[in-house]
This record gives sequence, C-alpha cells and structure tokens, in this order.
Amino acid sequence: MLVAPGDEGVAGIASRVAGGEGTLDTEAPGRAAGAGGGPDGAVEERGGHLSGGRFLQGPGPVRGVGPASATAVVGDISDLADLDRLYDTVRARGRGLDVLFANAGTASFAMLEQVTEEHYEETFGVNVRGTLFTVQKALPLLNDGASVILNSSVRADDGVAAFGTYAASKAAIRSFARTWASELKGRGIRVNAISPGTIDTPGLDAVAAGDTPLAKSQFAAGVPLGRFGRPDGVAEVVAFLASGQSGFILGANLYVDGGENQI
Repeated sequence: MLVAPGDEGVAGIASRVAGGEGTLDTEAPGRAAGAGGGPDGAVEERGGHLSGGRFLQGPGPVRGVGPASATAVVGDISDLADLDRLYDTVRARGRGLDVLFANAGTASFAMLEQVTEEHYEETFGVNVRGTLFTVQKALPLLNDGASVILNSSVRADDGVAAFGTYAASKAAIRSFARTWASELKGRGIRVNAISPGTIDTPGLDAVAAGDTPLAKSQFAAGVPLGRFGRPDGVAEVVAFLASGQSGFILGANLYVDGGENQI
C-alpha cells in the first residue's frame, strides 16, 4: 500500500494514519491470497486514498472501498512493466507517497525433492524480486518521512516441512527491512516488517485444499491462542506502522501470530 499526502499534508496523515491518497500493493492477480484482505480497509477508514491491484474485488471490508477512495491498477509485481504502470498512475496524482505497504505475495508448497525450477522462480520472482522492485521503483515518489512496511511471515522462523522455498523468500523480506531501514534513514523514511501467522483468508483455504475443515482445525490447534488471526487484526498493525505513533520504530519485525513465534 502506498499512501500519498492529501490536503492535510504529512502531519495530518501521521495523526490519522493515512490521510489523502495512496497505492495499495496487494496480492498479484491469480496468486494465493494471504493476509492482504484487511490493511487497505483500515487505511481507507482513516481517510486514505488507495491505488493498486486486486483489492477492489477483495473480501467484504474491501469491497466498500470506492473510486473516491481508491484507484485500481491491475498487474503482477513480478512484471516490471506492470509496476511502472502502477507508479505512473500514482505520479499522475502529483502528491508523492507517504506509506508503502508491500503486501503482494504468492505461496505454494513442496518438499525438497519436489521443488521444481518453476516453483522456485515463481516464489522468489513474486515474493523477493517483486518486493525489491516495488520498493525501488517507489523511491522517487516516497516523501521524506514516509513509512515502508514489508509483509514477511512467521514461517520464516520455523522449519515446517514443505514450506522451505516460501520460508526462505519471506526470510529475505526480513533482511530487506533491516538493510533498507539503514539505507533510507537519512531521508527520515522508516522501513519495518510484519510477520503474520495463520490468518483466516481465502489463501488459507487454498493451502488447506482437499479437506479444508479438518486442515483448518489442525492449523488452529498449532496457534497458542487456539484460533486464526483475522485480516483486520493485521490491518491494525499495518496502520500503526504507517502512523506517527510508530515514529521511533525502525528496522523492526512485528509478529501478528497469536504467539506462534514466542510460545
């Protein structure tokens, strides 16, 4: 998600999380939907204008985001020409960006002996290459003092079978957050990451394909709180990192995982 200043300017956006305009970087079309169903709604509720891909067709809280609050640019972040089209749309609004939430991602799972070149290239092409160029191409548009938020995963910390390629791609996102925080701090740009755990989204249904109720109950049993997270819970953490309330947080990784990482 990219948020550009509105009439209130940067101070107004900081106090309201995302006043004005912006661009939401959601899941690449045709790829697994993860925790992306909520953050755009949270920002829009605080007065933000969103621009991006798939979110206007997303879950309930997202469908209510209309043209006065959002601009859709359909594309795939692994395609640099699509990223250029996205940022051309943002640039045409003439206000720069105050928030970028790099949330697009894909997830498919394979044991080591099952990993193919196609599986590897798709996972790293979207999750790593796509995230890198999403942020790089935003640099000329990011206003000084902007907030960049990267979407990693709690899976980057554990050794769950068949998650190897996905987990490695999300670990790379953590590394980006630390390095880019160091590189961009001179402009007052804060870079942080979030690591959602098991969030109840359509992407979870895709992972559990074949026996969704049983698989989902098993997933929930592995969460210390005994339940899935909700997209709006992730959204509130993103909104916090987008706001001035997190102004002294830099290069951090915030877990939104019901205790999976710590307990």
